[in-house]
Amino acid sequence: MKNFTFVVILLFGYFSTSFAYSKNEFDFSSKNHFIAPAPTITTASITAFFKKYSDLKDYQNDVATLYKDRSYKPIWYENNDINEFGYLLYHKLNSTYEEGVQIKIPYKSKLDEVFDEDSTSKSKLSESDTELLLSSMYILYAKHVYQGIDAAAQNKIEWYLPKKKVSYETLLDSIVSNPNLLEQNNHLLFSQYYKLQEVLKKYREIEKSGQWTPIYMDNPYKDLRPDATSQTIADVRHRLFVIGDLATDSKSNFYDQELMDGVMKYKLRHALTPNYILSKEHIDQMNEPISDRIKTIMLNMERCRWIPPSLEDQDQYVMVNIPSFMLYFVRNKNFDIVSKVFIGTPLTKTVIFSGQIDRIVFSPYWNVPSSIIQNELKLKMAEDKNYLADHNMEWNGGKVRQKPGPDNALGLVKFMFPNPNDIYMHDSPSKSLFGFEKRIFSHGCINVEKAKDLAISMLKDYPDWTLDKINEAMSGKKETPFMLPKKVPIYIGYFTAWVTRDGNMNFYPDVYERDTRLNGMLFPNDIAYKSDQE
Repeated sequence: MKNFTFVVILLFGYFSTSFAYSKNEFDFSSKNHFIAPAPTITTASITAFFKKYSDLKDYQNDVATLYKDRSYKPIWYENNDINEFGYLLYHKLNSTYEEGVQIKIPYKSKLDEVFDEDSTSKSKLSESDTELLLSSMYILYAKHVYQGIDAAAQNKIEWYLPKKKVSYETLLDSIVSNPNLLEQNNHLLFSQYYKLQEVLKKYREIEKSGQWTPIYMDNPYKDLRPDATSQTIADVRHRLFVIGDLATDSKSNFYDQELMDGVMKYKLRHALTPNYILSKEHIDQMNEPISDRIKTIMLNMERCRWIPPSLEDQDQYVMVNIPSFMLYFVRNKNFDIVSKVFIGTPLTKTVIFSGQIDRIVFSPYWNVPSSIIQNELKLKMAEDKNYLADHNMEWNGGKVRQKPGPDNALGLVKFMFPNPNDIYMHDSPSKSLFGFEKRIFSHGCINVEKAKDLAISMLKDYPDWTLDKINEAMSGKKETPFMLPKKVPIYIGYFTAWVTRDGNMNFYPDVYERDTRLNGMLFPNDIAYKSDQE
């Protein structure tokens, strides 16, 4: 029942806003519209259709299941005519750019022929072929818009979060059997999808307007600071106005307070160091083509298709976004803790996956991984026989571990969630590293700036864990584990474009070049991507 409810609302959250347009756009009583007898569908006609239209063969099994579950009754015909849902599907197929996807539609000319209201002649397609063509188009659309790339493709780009499951049969039953659901507007796709969809419209309008003009740079370029005067400043001012970081464009080439405020907004939205300096790197970033920004938004809309919408219904969870170097602890749909993190280097990437935090360990031992012992510690121990003692380390059963204390590499608390990659979240004694813009320093684990605050927040539901008890446990004297009676879900994701709760569009660096690989899957004819790979 839960799955049924989910897919019902999922579909109509998507279709409801388009239904009224579709219904009014097409005149179902048009004089010229050919009224055809309802088609007869059999297993033989399905087999014959996909033999004739072989480019759709990948959808044969799903289409056959649709009709088997409906006792081979027509789906897209009613009263001997194509029904409203057929017209709605056709409209959505012609508007996939609004969903941030590029779909190559096989036999598009045949489909257009079916819906050509100005034609005075009968479509060359038989009624059964028209019916099966629409069902194939439904599966094609649902796969691209609701589901996204398949699990195997996700694994190739090392995305190990659980993939959302969609039942095409239940979706279709819902739309046909209960038209009243069209009045609802429940968005049960991951909510970030819809926010990105709105920003996509905005950026396409900017592209169409021609306002994304190049920013001039002197050669050689010198960093610009407040009170400077330059043509570059006027160009930056215009760009910040176009994207909404400035309310007006005075066209002044003087770096004034108004521009300082706009620059600060821009930098915060791009995870840049919050200061007023405009370096060459900042101008180069601003000079990226708007088409690249649009593509980034579309790539992240694709990632949103893979996220189970139920994530946001949980009473608490931890979410880490790798490109933004940020952690969010959400409790009752509010951000209880927002913290900077640093993550793995490109050689020791932090893995994208989900898990369940089941333990908090205060004043932990650090069991040094074998790879670090072999590649780093052995050389240091050979050079300095007191290295282990000087760093509060000891041998333990043939392994090396660092004893609890303020200088422990894990800090004073760690958060454990079973996973095959043996990564976890933890405190860090290297607090200065959180001040860096690009925080990629770890061997794969997630270092949390506000680790103590996170522990306090997670333990709010356990009265025995008073602040005094937490402080004592974090004194570094001895390791103190606590098994959480209620596990806390954790999601480690990768989003290079993200709309915040206050509506700001944030872009983050593609630190592991995952956008490039996903771009190659979604847009294989992208020239820029091909050149990057050569």
